[in-house]
Amino acid sequence: MQVLNYLELRMRGFGDDEDRFYLLAARIDAVGTAIETDADTQVVDHILWFDCQTAEEQLDLQSKLLPQLNALGVEDWQCHWNLLGEDWATAWQKYWTGVAVGEHLWVRPSFCDAAPEGRIDVVLDPGMAFGTGTHATTRLCLQAIERLCEQSDTLPETLLDMGAGSGLLAIAGLKMGVASALGVDNDAIAVEACLVNAKINGVVMQVELNDTPPAKKFACVVANILAAPLVAMAPALAACVGRDLILSGLLATQVEMVEGAYLAEGLVRKRVDIDGDWASLEMTIERKAC
Repeated sequence: MQVLNYLELRMRGFGDDEDRFYLLAARIDAVGTAIETDADTQVVDHILWFDCQTAEEQLDLQSKLLPQLNALGVEDWQCHWNLLGEDWATAWQKYWTGVAVGEHLWVRPSFCDAAPEGRIDVVLDPGMAFGTGTHATTRLCLQAIERLCEQSDTLPETLLDMGAGSGLLAIAGLKMGVASALGVDNDAIAVEACLVNAKINGVVMQVELNDTPPAKKFACVVANILAAPLVAMAPALAACVGRDLILSGLLATQVEMVEGAYLAEGLVRKRVDIDGDWASLEMTIERKAC
């Protein structure tokens, strides 16, 4: 097996705002994150990992990242860098355990114990593709999908997961009764992760490498991306909605802006849910009076 190197950034004094940390990680393209508390000193490290093969690459990457970190409120003294000479699994497995989501789901890596009795086991080996069930926006999307699948009159026959990442949302939908699901992502690593994770879970999902929504209808469309791309793709994504739309990756303060883009496409608000600073927006097709 090829052993990869990673540049590790440990930040001290970052504060306790986890949502700010995860948003920062997304903005500077970290391939992994962790929050570690020393049991003796209670010192908290916020950890980011980046692809980096050599010491020369490390210097180049640090020089590119530091101005971005400074602009996001992180000072040089807070940053402690280390080039890791171990494969990815040993760098992230110790930080990820199974987690209960919603009323029925259990999301876990394959190296952890199976779900407790009464929970639907969703198993992931995400590699470097985002979507492990631990972030607020992922939880919000899973809970929304679960609500739709709980009722026979709202159980989606088809589901589109736009920006699929690890394939978690589509796989969870399939395990809760969705008949077919398509995952779309513009990252080839994510596409491969979707196929691997679907196989692990014993489900079949279609996956496409693309950055635009497909030209077809789905009973449920879910997109956990960020506010700006959600707004930009509103016409194309709204055209895919057969009944229900679930949007997340947006801050609570961005709901009105994102909602406006989809109201303009003929959808109406169904509900909004908040988890910390993050939000999910559920919309549906406006039914015309007879």
